Amino acid sequence: MKVLHDPSGALAPGLDAIRQQYRVPAGFPPTVIAAAEAAAKRAPGEHVDRTAMHFVTLDPATSTDLDQAFAIQTSGADMLLHYAIADVAWFVEDGGPIDDEAWTRGETLYIPDGKASLYPPVLSEGAASLLPNVERPAVVFTVRISPEGAAKIDGVERAIVRSSAKLAYESVTPADLPPGFDEIARRITAAEDARGASRVDPPEQEVARDGDGFTLAFRPRLASEDDNAALSLATNLAVADLMLAHKTGLFRVMAPPNAQKIDRLRRTAAAFGIAWPETLSLEDFEKTLRPGTPAEASLMLAIRRAGEGAIYMPYTQGVTPWHSAMAATYAHSTAPLRRLADRTVVRAALALANGQAVPDAVTQAFARLPAVMARADALSRQIEHAVVDLAEAVMLAGSVGQSFDAIVTDVDEHGVRIQLRDEPVVARLGGVTGAPGDALRVRLVAADPVRRTISFESSN
Repeated sequence: MKVLHDPSGALAPGLDAIRQQYRVPAGFPPTVIAAAEAAAKRAPGEHVDRTAMHFVTLDPATSTDLDQAFAIQTSGADMLLHYAIADVAWFVEDGGPIDDEAWTRGETLYIPDGKASLYPPVLSEGAASLLPNVERPAVVFTVRISPEGAAKIDGVERAIVRSSAKLAYESVTPADLPPGFDEIARRITAAEDARGASRVDPPEQEVARDGDGFTLAFRPRLASEDDNAALSLATNLAVADLMLAHKTGLFRVMAPPNAQKIDRLRRTAAAFGIAWPETLSLEDFEKTLRPGTPAEASLMLAIRRAGEGAIYMPYTQGVTPWHSAMAATYAHSTAPLRRLADRTVVRAALALANGQAVPDAVTQAFARLPAVMARADALSRQIEHAVVDLAEAVMLAGSVGQSFDAIVTDVDEHGVRIQLRDEPVVARLGGVTGAPGDALRVRLVAADPVRRTISFESSN
């Protein structure tokens, strides 16, 4: 899970238990490691030299699996985003040990104190990673960005690139970035707003010490993170349009939250004391939220979790794949070191942009990937929920017996679901009747970090 940090190690015992419960891999089989070590020595042979271009990467300071590097140029009124993506397919043979293991895993699994990578570190953090000051094979997407922010593929090529700097969100300055970075991000974001996208990027949660106990704090997203995400977004949108135009591909689709979930979100907003005018849609309301405010940051997380859930879908004749949060046709292509699906999409885009047929292995993969990625996404969500449950139990362990203000968000045959007013905690409350929106006073009767459970009773 990438949205919860644990700098004090408060979650360490519980995280070990989560790894065991969900069988998170601790390493790779010897055959996969041997194949990866051999693949890491493979010399590029189909790549043009683009080392003269000024590429840089921008990621969290601790990241070493660097999927993306970028360079920016102007072309009249347009801007050209040269987006270099790690050429994972160059190292991974279809049907070989590395490929087979990747199909088993589906994606990198993140836990606050580590990760289980999709590919062995000799590739994901070594030969395939776009590390600084070394030559690396990449697939470079040239994306033309209009003054209005529309994104279109101008070309895709295999190339040798050399990142000149590993920039970090936490410390990057405008002088570090290529000229035009701010403008190209502004254009992409303006286009997003114009088409009514409702993408929500909540701040990261952090387990922080609070006297003798712990609390869930928030680290607001940095402007550099949002601007960097815009580059990835534009590339993914342009790749999706390219595939759709050629009636092939793998797309990321998502339905909007249904009316029941929107009603629950309205009650959650009320629990946090946040005004949500009846006339304001979810899409417009979430744009008013401030991630630096704890209550509003918590609501942003609730909105993110309320979505119907994005899924992968191969091209289907007569069906327009649609991602409600993006308000566009969308694909995943920019993180092949971390998601299996991206590797196949990159291969398809490389072929299509150069007038070639999509390889049979890629077309066949498009049919198989939705089930594989759904399984991987489900496991990732299960781990995420387990980590959140653990964090809540750790945070509240020293507060047993204390009372809290809460509000009912919904009711079912098992009782009511409540949202604490002053903490980003959702819980069930049995044996209580009520209606959505009712205010309650509840007492914490148990908080068990080992079982990752919390329990309340009404104290009204």
